[in-house]
Amino acid sequence: MDFPKRVYTEEEVTTARNLIDKGYKHRVQIDGSEAFKKKTGRISLLIKTAGFYDFFRTYIRRIKEIDGLTQLRQSEAEIWANQYAVENAVDAASLFVQKANQMKEYIEGELYYGGEAEKRSFQKRKEFLETLKKKSSDRKTVRECDRLLELWKESSLIY
Repeated sequence: MDFPKRVYTEEEVTTARNLIDKGYKHRVQIDGSEAFKKKTGRISLLIKTAGFYDFFRTYIRRIKEIDGLTQLRQSEAEIWANQYAVENAVDAASLFVQKANQMKEYIEGELYYGGEAEKRSFQKRKEFLETLKKKSSDRKTVRECDRLLELWKESSLIY
């Protein structure tokens, strides 16, 4: 059984969920300019370093460069990202993991948007940054994880 082209109808979501329950993983495609592909490749390496790549490719099929707002496209199981979203690889990797978590909740039938869902996705992003910080041997990456975690700590007062 193939993963559905869209994940929109109840039947398509059920098919996707059943395949994922059986261990299905996407072969993530990256569509965009050469510069975008190169930066997204670095982001993928960071996701792999933290040990989140299997989680990521379970829920995300493609990363597509767009000239617009970065967003998760649930019905396509894709992340649409602009060139600015991938400039900071550590931040982008944490954003991509957050979007994968939102896709997971969408497929599982959970409320994937709104206050409580934002808290859960924030927690997944924070978990990723903490794990990457522990597993990375690159000092710049570790410093950037620290910086981002501090920013998230300051902004988490709203939650």
